[in-house]
Amino acid sequence: MGGHVSGHGEQDVARRGFDVADAVPLLLDQQGVVTNWTGPAERLLGYTTAEAVGGKLADLLTAGNAERVPDLLGRCRDDDGWAGLMTARHRDGHPVPVMVRVLRAVKPQGRPALLVLLSELADSSGWDMSRAVLEQMVTGSAIGLAIVDTDLRYVWSNSALERFGGGPARRRLGLRFADVQPGLDPEPVESRMRHVLETGESVTGFEHVGRARSAPLRETAHMMSFTRLDDDRGRPMGVYYSVVDITDRHRARQRLALLDRAGRHIGRTLDVMRTAQELADVAVPELADFVVVDLLETVLRGAELPSGPLAEGEGVPLRRAGHRSVYEDLPRTVQDIGAPVGYLPGSPPLRCLATGRSWRQEQLDPLALGWVEAASGHRETTFLELGLQSVMIVPIRARGVTLGLTGFFRRRRDPFREDDLSLAEDLVSRAAVCVDNARRYTREREAALTLQRSLLPRRLPEQDAVEVAACYRPADELTGLGGDWYDLIPLPGARVALIAGEVPGHGIDAAAAMGRLRTAVRTLAALDLPPEEVLAHLDDLVARSAREEGSDPVGTYGQAVGSGCLYVVYDPVEGRCVMASAGHPSPALVAPDGTAGFVELPTGPPLGVGGPPFEARESSLAEGTTLALHTDGLLTDTVTGSTAGGRDRLRRALQGAAPPLETLCRTVMDSLVPTRPYDDVALLLARTRLLDAGRVAFWDLPTDPAAVAEARRTATRQLGLWDLEELVFTTELIVSELVTNAIRYAAGPVRLRLIRERTLVCEVYDGGATTPHLRHPRAMDEGGRGLLLVSQLAQQWGTRFVPDGKVIWAEQSLTGPDESLFG
Repeated sequence: MGGHVSGHGEQDVARRGFDVADAVPLLLDQQGVVTNWTGPAERLLGYTTAEAVGGKLADLLTAGNAERVPDLLGRCRDDDGWAGLMTARHRDGHPVPVMVRVLRAVKPQGRPALLVLLSELADSSGWDMSRAVLEQMVTGSAIGLAIVDTDLRYVWSNSALERFGGGPARRRLGLRFADVQPGLDPEPVESRMRHVLETGESVTGFEHVGRARSAPLRETAHMMSFTRLDDDRGRPMGVYYSVVDITDRHRARQRLALLDRAGRHIGRTLDVMRTAQELADVAVPELADFVVVDLLETVLRGAELPSGPLAEGEGVPLRRAGHRSVYEDLPRTVQDIGAPVGYLPGSPPLRCLATGRSWRQEQLDPLALGWVEAASGHRETTFLELGLQSVMIVPIRARGVTLGLTGFFRRRRDPFREDDLSLAEDLVSRAAVCVDNARRYTREREAALTLQRSLLPRRLPEQDAVEVAACYRPADELTGLGGDWYDLIPLPGARVALIAGEVPGHGIDAAAAMGRLRTAVRTLAALDLPPEEVLAHLDDLVARSAREEGSDPVGTYGQAVGSGCLYVVYDPVEGRCVMASAGHPSPALVAPDGTAGFVELPTGPPLGVGGPPFEARESSLAEGTTLALHTDGLLTDTVTGSTAGGRDRLRRALQGAAPPLETLCRTVMDSLVPTRPYDDVALLLARTRLLDAGRVAFWDLPTDPAAVAEARRTATRQLGLWDLEELVFTTELIVSELVTNAIRYAAGPVRLRLIRERTLVCEVYDGGATTPHLRHPRAMDEGGRGLLLVSQLAQQWGTRFVPDGKVIWAEQSLTGPDESLFG
């Protein structure tokens, strides 16, 4: 405890804090709107008179303090005034601790007003408090507080700790955590206590989940913080820790996680039965031990249904559409998927269908018979035989129509509570919409799923250029949607494009803008343009579309203005990498020896805002080099929200040996990003490979028509070495046509290159700058069929331009040509 401070000393601190000579005055009206602003106020908080007047006092404070303003204004209107500590928000964003006094005043016009005096705290620690006040705070605190000695045995605790079980404070003395809380795993708690004793580093926000003595039948969660106590010589005396019950928050987080998973897993197809099974899969085991989903037969047929609940007396033909169980023997008998299900008249499931309302029973009568009609030749079973103890029945309703019902069952000790029923209803309502969409809105549902799939790649494509791993963590766990994204696009010639980008803002608008931006990038990538040209076209597209959208506040390309994008092309044949950036952080680079650094890349302007042209940087990468493409959320400090020092934190996380990329990706994300980050975070890791020299062959050809035959023979020999004789015929035709065109129409040297990767790639380079066009000659034309023939023989073909010419390429499957081409 601190030393005693007299009442005069406290008053002196108050007087210093609210010295009128040093205070910054401003006037408010009765609603808290600033009506008068002064020069000292501008110097203190940075806002000009034009910016401050007409705004609210709450806008000048940090979020937590802004919430106090309505209550504060009400008290000031009723009482003489208010004084206390608050944190203002400077115009540049940094917090400004201030002492505040609010007084009632009257303007010259006779209208009531509020006079606010602000005094910057500077180096003051705030109000001084006496020993008696501090003791009152500790003993009367609603937070559980305790002190253990260096042997981790209790030497003091406050009365609030008794709420968690373990008896009064005097019974704890000399005991350890495991002695007073046998239902909680003591090792994580005591290991942190030992860490604090050994290092002196405080541990805050440690969450511990288990069954406390105060609630042995249900899982509870607690947040604990640990601080070392030292004597006058700096030697450790023990550990002071606090405990707060966060069970409600823990359960709410579990609920959000379950709903988030439901949003990602329920309704992924237009199949009604699969959607029902997905509902059962999501709910087990987090919510229930056993779940059944029964749908009306008319729903499975896609028929129209009457609105409102069903009449209890009429026959209700149902079919089992999904079920999931934690235990193999729970229940011992169950209807197969697709089998008809009949419930006994008057049973709770039929009553729920008739009323449209949910039903919950904390403890079923173990000797009561089950509600499902027994099959012919089988006796009815009791709930004890079924192994069921607690139940919730939730009707499946969407848009006023009853589609079926869902049963949730438990056999564990803690029964279903009201919040469990609320969660079950949320899950079922989500599934009900999906079921009804599959029945009534097939086209709309398919469009929604297509948009969802377009937001982020579910699986990166397979290729041989790089080994890849990716992580994405959204800021909003409720929607799972955000503006950060990444992608990998295979390019001709065994190359790949690696992309990372971010759209300003959060929520569905940013997610939709991100989806359109990613689609645009994929479209531009198909043109096989250099990175700087891809960004230039993307910049034009965003700017033009934003202008066309005009003042539309939800225009997705308007939302994309100011977006960042990094575009990287890697060639595994030559080990070359070309990249360009539009307002996006440069990638990190980890050498094969584990040395980490950053690419010094010219950063162009964000998309759609205009500015100088984009520049590309080309470099050679050794095999095993890891590129880390990321969004700026990975560089943001989780406490301050600043990106200062972010590169150093990322460099340290990447530095060292080269573990598997999946492990490295998760480690970096977990070490730098909290579970619910302030901003969306995307991370794409790509470890480079080089194609073996034996899989690439190239030849320089003379610009002589006679070289065409030699090119065919050379290609044939190479295919023989690669055991690809079945491709000889088509490859000879492709080589012949591409080399002939290069010699006939282009200038400069000609080069033929064959690459054996996942496909057989044939490339012909020439020094020309014109793009070849596919023609459709008439029957009597003597030429013009070369590229038409190539397009028929190859899986795909195209042209890409290089600094000193162009490359025409064609790809063939390694399994041989399509036999249908030859009848």
